[in-house]
Amino acid sequence: MKVRALIAEDEELARASLRRLIAETDWVELVGEAGDGRSAIEAIDRLRPDLLFLDVVMPEANGVEVLRRIQHQPIVVFTTAHERYAVTAFELEALDYLVKPFGSRRFHETMERVRRRIEGDGHALSKDQTSDQLRGAFGGGPLERLFARNGSRIVPVAIRDVVHFQAEGDYVRAIARGSSHLLGVTLAELEERLAPPFLRVHRSHIINVDCVVKMERHDDRRLVVFLADGSRVVASRAGSTDLRKMIR
Repeated sequence: MKVRALIAEDEELARASLRRLIAETDWVELVGEAGDGRSAIEAIDRLRPDLLFLDVVMPEANGVEVLRRIQHQPIVVFTTAHERYAVTAFELEALDYLVKPFGSRRFHETMERVRRRIEGDGHALSKDQTSDQLRGAFGGGPLERLFARNGSRIVPVAIRDVVHFQAEGDYVRAIARGSSHLLGVTLAELEERLAPPFLRVHRSHIINVDCVVKMERHDDRRLVVFLADGSRVVASRAGSTDLRKMIR
């Protein structure tokens, strides 16, 4: 029996690419397409596909809204041109995340993950489970984990293991215990989803206060923070004030 797939994507070129790649996969059958979020919701609940290729940004309803409103719960592979949605995608238990434009090799890597999921212990999520995950990812709740790419692999990173976050342009470097990972989000976006013990102490740094080894005066107004991974962060004046308040 073939895996039944549905494409929800507003870009015709992307839909055509997915149609071609699905046709190359002999154990998958394309059962439907939708070009906007509203049509996607109707098609998913009517056709009940096993696998959904879902664009994050679509008219009528975006990918997040689609997942909130559907009753049927297929395996989800997000497709989008925006790398920064990767953290959100994996919080929602998407199996994988395809950044457009993607080629045959990347697509078939994803399909192997789909095959392994289907051949494993099953993939279905209850509506209640999915709603809880959506609230965690989009309801303002604090992050508990991140996902970062390491070559073709997706690496989970527990928030509690992160010593500090450092801005690198429009990206963020997460320095965890024994490893570091580049994330496709900005420091400001990440800060909105972090809770104590994380504290932004500089425009380029968020630290895990539980990983502070010691603090010393850097000058009359600023502190230098020594972290458990051996790194040092000079806090801004405002950040130093916040740190002093925590230790009073």
